[in-house]
Amino acid sequence: MFLTYFDAAPRRVLALVTAACVAMLAFGMYLQHVVGLEPCPMCIVQRYALILVAVVAGITALASKKGWLITGSGLLVLLCSLGAFVAARQSFLQWYPPEVAACGRDLYGMIETFPLKRAIPMIFKGSGDCSKVDWTFLGGSIANWSFVCFVGMGLTALVLAMRQARTPK
Repeated sequence: MFLTYFDAAPRRVLALVTAACVAMLAFGMYLQHVVGLEPCPMCIVQRYALILVAVVAGITALASKKGWLITGSGLLVLLCSLGAFVAARQSFLQWYPPEVAACGRDLYGMIETFPLKRAIPMIFKGSGDCSKVDWTFLGGSIANWSFVCFVGMGLTALVLAMRQARTPK
């Protein structure tokens, strides 16, 4: 029953993914600007991944051809995998914080100071800030919930791509 919705309205499913990304980004802005939580470098990378997922899902939702739907959904799987990887890495740092929790530079400071090939590994390594849990909901941190959302959106895009590939037209 539920999977038939993917066949009947793939563009609507992609629009819902876009709306979910926008809602998550808005909530992140709320936590930053109203609650006062400063994002760590890994949080910022997850935000960029959300922006890319929202843009690709939105553009794909506007497509009417089957090939565009399959290609866009495949790209969404890749982008959601990237976001899920960063969220999983941050969750790991939160569960097993480094012995020396030294605060590192922020994302912009890393990019301005170091060449990109040195800055990117530093971002994914995380710092003391990335292992800090400032906010929880139902026992999960922001990184935990981000991982769940990225996996859910990635699985949705995967099912959508597979269902579109099987349908004749």
